[in-house]
Amino acid sequence: MKRRVLLAAAPATMLAARATTASAGAPQTPIPLWHAMAGALGDDLQALVESFNISQAKYLVQPVYKGTYPQVLTATIAAWRAGKAPAIAQVFDVGTADMLAAGRAVVDVYELAKTTGVDINPADYIPAVRGYYSLNDGKMGAAPFNSSTATMWINEDVFEKAGLDPKTTPLATWDDVIKAARAIKAKGAAPIPVMTSWPTWVHFEQFAAIHNVEYATLNDGFGGPKPTLKLDTAPFEKNLGTLLAMQKEGLFKYEGRDGAPSPIFYSGKAGITFDSSSIYGQLKKSATFKFNDTYLPYHPSIIKSPINSIIGGAAFWAMTAPGRTTSDYTGVAEFFRYISRPRNDAGWAKATGYVAVTTAGNERIEKQGFYAANPGTDIAVKQLTRTQPTKYSRGIRLGGMPEIRVIIEEEWERAIANNTPAKTALARAQHRSQAVIDRFARSIHG
Repeated sequence: MKRRVLLAAAPATMLAARATTASAGAPQTPIPLWHAMAGALGDDLQALVESFNISQAKYLVQPVYKGTYPQVLTATIAAWRAGKAPAIAQVFDVGTADMLAAGRAVVDVYELAKTTGVDINPADYIPAVRGYYSLNDGKMGAAPFNSSTATMWINEDVFEKAGLDPKTTPLATWDDVIKAARAIKAKGAAPIPVMTSWPTWVHFEQFAAIHNVEYATLNDGFGGPKPTLKLDTAPFEKNLGTLLAMQKEGLFKYEGRDGAPSPIFYSGKAGITFDSSSIYGQLKKSATFKFNDTYLPYHPSIIKSPINSIIGGAAFWAMTAPGRTTSDYTGVAEFFRYISRPRNDAGWAKATGYVAVTTAGNERIEKQGFYAANPGTDIAVKQLTRTQPTKYSRGIRLGGMPEIRVIIEEEWERAIANNTPAKTALARAQHRSQAVIDRFARSIHG
């Protein structure tokens, strides 16, 4: 996907060389940052921002919570059109294609570094993360920040009430999960045997990756803006059909979209959930039960041995706005460099459960013995790196992907309400979602 306008070609009002060097006692340059980190994650982000602000005297990063990931993306686009975009916007992984096509609204990280002289080295980041947020020529578009993957979380207290050993009960396959869910239901060990957050991310996108299943043509969208979706195929029918059957049997309960269901698991009402590795920080601070996580389950009929999962989470994008100066952009670049330092990258990962995005950050965590002292915290890294990525486990890059997620969830919900077969639900999701991709492609090429 070709970018239309880069920093060097931005309007003079945006990058006028009129920034002055901060002098002693001079006001700090404000750097507004819009984000989607609520609860414990918001506290951790605030602490990281404050450490940056204290570390130097020129810039003042100002974090502002703007709601969920989709709400941040929508608010950022609206603000840019009004000439009031924040200096930094946190955009979730599925908004990447939209941001890469945003032209003069954003400043690619590689161009930001070149123009400001702040060294942001792409080689510092682990390949799976760097590649996802890069342009087709490999140059970085966004600054990786909170990268995660999905894992299966277990309430060990519930398992024990159900007569299951949480350390040894097999959970590798979906048949294993169903067996455990039946034991939880039979013993009344929890109101909800199995649930999920992020329904589409976990059970469509991550499912496709670990099973090496094609999500869309053109290498899952990395090869161009008009791929053809593959939602109405046998593997997806198998997986959605399993979940719908579990729902009917009372083993699984669909509790809503995105991260909204997560507090249900936090409260101890479920035996198993599927969620981001990043909920570790919240569970550590608030859970009143023993918990752990493990790998996502797989279907042996689809793949004999599962491969790597894909990243989720979000990255920071540098935004343009009328009157934004070289000093503003330098402050953004300095913040990006600061959060990627090994100490800060490792500290954020250890506190939250997100994956350290730099090689040095991961090495620091390992050397400090964090994984050994906190069993299960290394599952996300192991799952992401257990095999070399294939063209179907590199990631998914589709224009309008946030809307596609909503469509899939709508059809899943309709299937539950109307007792619709998975095949019918997926055919509808395919048709509606393909229209979104085609519309996005027209907006790029006219």
